[in-house]
Amino acid sequence: MVSDAGKAIEFTVEVAATPSHRAQGLMYRESIPETHGMLFLFDRVEPVAMWMKNTFISLDMLFVDENGKIVHIAKSTTPMSLSRISSRYPVKAVLEIRGGLSEKLGIEAGNRLVHAAFTGPNMP
Repeated sequence: MVSDAGKAIEFTVEVAATPSHRAQGLMYRESIPETHGMLFLFDRVEPVAMWMKNTFISLDMLFVDENGKIVHIAKSTTPMSLSRISSRYPVKAVLEIRGGLSEKLGIEAGNRLVHAAFTGPNMP
């Protein structure tokens, strides 16, 4: 991940690219290492909604457009909640990381994720 100031933050991500893996997500896990996350990749760019059903830990959900730009962050989500968490905008992916970590690391909307799934400006 790269901030607007050029600061790089590295995460080890598990990719959820199939419907069954996206449905399972981080459910039933009791912890997640600080520098790890799960990247949900979608087949189409469109608004999405997530939830926290059977998810025991709070997460930050970073909603990412097709160019790798973070367009919205849902911070410190509520574990086990059935409430829908909206991307607000069309997205290609969602990166879930430990709840509160985006604020701790200064991750903001407008920052970019660098990953092979994204082909926008400044991407490899």
